[in-house]
Amino acid sequence: MLTATDVREMTDAQITERLGELREETFRLRFRSAMMQLEDPQLPRKLRHEVARMKTILRERELKAAKGEGVKK
Repeated sequence: MLTATDVREMTDAQITERLGELREETFRLRFRSAMMQLEDPQLPRKLRHEVARMKTILRERELKAAKGEGVKK
């Protein structure tokens, strides 16, 4: 699992790529969970938190960029 500091060091492209990987993994986990084949029952929750962390940081960057554009005259 990545920390917020690790995610902030990544580029937007890297974060977007990782988000795609996490979505695929979450999809596969749903099936394994339904068949009771999860080694770590907390893994789906951890993945959701990681996705949320990445989306939050991407949004922070968007807002920072928009604010920077609005200030310039």
